Amino acid sequence: MESELIAKTFMGLEPTLAQELTALGAHDVKPGRRMVSFTGDKEMMYRANFQLHTAIRILKPIMHFKARSAEDVYEATKEIDWSQYILEGKTFSVDSVVYSDEFRNSRFVTYKVKDAIVDQFRERTGSRPNISVSNPDIRLHIHIADDDATICLDSSGESLHRRGYRQENVEAPINEVLAAGMIRMTGWDGSCDFIDPMCGSGTLLIEAALIALNMSPGVFRKEFAFEKWPDFDQELFDSIYNDDSTERPFEHHIYGYDIDMKAVNTARLNIKAAGLSQYITVEQQDFKNFKKPAEKSVIVMNPPYGERISTPDLLGTYRMIGERLKNAFTGNEAWVLSYREECFEQIGLKPSIKIPLFNGSLECEFRKYVIFDGKLNDFRSKGGIVKTEREKEEMGQKHRFKKEREFKKRLEEEEQNEEGDIRSFRFHSFGNNDRKERRSGSRRSFSHQDDDRAPRARKPFKNSRDNWKKDRRHYDED
Repeated sequence: MESELIAKTFMGLEPTLAQELTALGAHDVKPGRRMVSFTGDKEMMYRANFQLHTAIRILKPIMHFKARSAEDVYEATKEIDWSQYILEGKTFSVDSVVYSDEFRNSRFVTYKVKDAIVDQFRERTGSRPNISVSNPDIRLHIHIADDDATICLDSSGESLHRRGYRQENVEAPINEVLAAGMIRMTGWDGSCDFIDPMCGSGTLLIEAALIALNMSPGVFRKEFAFEKWPDFDQELFDSIYNDDSTERPFEHHIYGYDIDMKAVNTARLNIKAAGLSQYITVEQQDFKNFKKPAEKSVIVMNPPYGERISTPDLLGTYRMIGERLKNAFTGNEAWVLSYREECFEQIGLKPSIKIPLFNGSLECEFRKYVIFDGKLNDFRSKGGIVKTEREKEEMGQKHRFKKEREFKKRLEEEEQNEEGDIRSFRFHSFGNNDRKERRSGSRRSFSHQDDDRAPRARKPFKNSRDNWKKDRRHYDED
């Protein structure tokens, strides 16, 4: 039976996520603000969590109602038969996101939902379920926009950007979902080489390999929240997890470079943990020494913005980027994500398209540069394409950017595009909240020497893929 589902994402990635969902076979796909709604059955919900590259959370709505007061929230929540979702002895948590003049504090909404659930159990059974902050059995989410309220089951648990392959970080690593969205926006699908000349911890490189191989990012995950639901279908999920029939060979290569040897070593470690070393090579190199690649390639890069990470000469760095692209990357495309207009100006190239994206709370742009020799008219006369029809259509849209846009202006707190926007508050437990033991058959940790639990069985990948597909890996917290 199909039901309504919601996939959350970052602002700017909604069309990309909608395309992913359509390709996955979802029905009634409708992009919204930082989300895409769709319909599907239980299998689709499992697949959305397991296979989507650009979703950060999959929610299953269980009630829509009008919330004009705190009492409305309490009474509507109490109408739901919570015994269907929270079994005896199980724990739950509640998260809230609120955009309403009536409710100024999301935590207050969280309390009202929690109180309604606890009161219902007390009245019906004489006992109450416990709240768990660290590892609840059931995660609930309430969203209020003006007076429109929705209560959802959170089927994902930990944000889906936490793939499970990251072992170490460098300063200010790019979010995995944002990285995947950027790569998909370029149209790159593994049909040529891929280069990130300022690769940091290797996130863009790894996400590129997953896309090139058409590999499900959920394969690394320790667990999903739906695995604790009363109606969880283990056999169905195992069949999804072990199905690698849509994966494909990757005949080209992915190259990463960074001036910092610590970043190079971190990237190599993360790539090895993901089992993707045969597809990705990382070397220490300053981009000013970049040489033209022998094969057709695409560059995707996320240079410093002068915010969390800077350089002694930030504008000089961007001049160097433009110089290297013009002199060592002709015949190819480069995509650059950055924050400051003055930085883009130093590149000295005219972009084919500018895509608004948020990197955390920073309102950035993702710009495409087609690098060619000679004059533009000569390039076009030889069949060269600077801007595709889709890009012309997008650039022609009105109001693509905010009026009088300022690169240095940060979003207000309620507009921040971070994980807190989706999972703002949890009610802190006042009872026994000991972490639950993993059930037998749960996924193994990334640590190869200290975990002897039985892994979930998975068929080995053709042409080998190190060891990661033999295990479900655990995400080491940053």
